[in-house]
Amino acid sequence: MLQISRNVQLDPTEVELSAIRAQGSGGQNVNKVSSAIHLRFDIRASSLPDFYKERLLALADSRISNDGILIIKAQNYRTQEQNREDALNRLLDIIRAAGKTQKARRATKPTKASQKRRVDSKKKAGAKKNLRGKVDF
Repeated sequence: MLQISRNVQLDPTEVELSAIRAQGSGGQNVNKVSSAIHLRFDIRASSLPDFYKERLLALADSRISNDGILIIKAQNYRTQEQNREDALNRLLDIIRAAGKTQKARRATKPTKASQKRRVDSKKKAGAKKNLRGKVDF
């Protein structure tokens, strides 16, 4: 089981992993070995709670198709095992990030003292600039 939070787990059978050939340079090895991993995760058909599903589907992420399938391509490492681990970690990171709720921002006002300090400093700067004017005899 893939642990998302204390209460939420993801069954590994819901994640479809397939090995593909990696892009880019790799010498003679690149055309022979399928070391990259293509991960497909169907959000709508998963066993995730509805809260997670709604948040994931609402993401403006190009990796999520219109059908609700999250596609991750991992090819940073040279071995298939490392790329598989990387793809699963990235999937868990995306799901965990979707599950976090941001703290509501409360509007605040500056204190009277800070407003007075600000105005005083502006007056002082203006007076200093006023002294830089042309001298009239």
